[in-house]
Amino acid sequence: MLLPEGTPCRISQMIQPKVEGELSFCLKKDLKGPGVTIADVYEATSYVVPSLEIVDSRIKDWKIKLQDTVADNGSAGRFVVGGRMTPIEAVDMRLTGMTLEKNGELINSGTTAEVGGNPAATVACLANMLSEFGIGLKAGSIVMAGALTGMIPVENGDVVTASFCGMGSVSVKFVD
Repeated sequence: MLLPEGTPCRISQMIQPKVEGELSFCLKKDLKGPGVTIADVYEATSYVVPSLEIVDSRIKDWKIKLQDTVADNGSAGRFVVGGRMTPIEAVDMRLTGMTLEKNGELINSGTTAEVGGNPAATVACLANMLSEFGIGLKAGSIVMAGALTGMIPVENGDVVTASFCGMGSVSVKFVD
């Protein structure tokens, strides 16, 4: 699912793709709940990077419910992570701004506070929820914390860029 930055996304391999800007956590230590806290996520994180999630759905016109999302593998398609690795301590997890552009036009903007008040909180929540199944997040994993804004639809030829204040950006081009 990981597309190296600079690699185009083949839209012909997707059904009805949309894109979200997210902050990704690259883990240096395992995280296993229950009881994982935001502080634990900070301790377990090597760095954070701007990322784009390319969501896709087999459900016609995205008329999707929670059970459809689960059946559709979380509407997972592809993801791209930016090349600029930022130590987690250098990022204000509540106030970092992001802009989402398509073909050079600003489409959406938001802050990291849009993701559970602090994206590290959603990573902690995930680790705690997975513990109910005896699963943890492993060192070396890339964990996408959640979208800062709504999804945007894309078509052949579109270029989408997410830029995070002080953290750089990540882009993807869609080709046939």
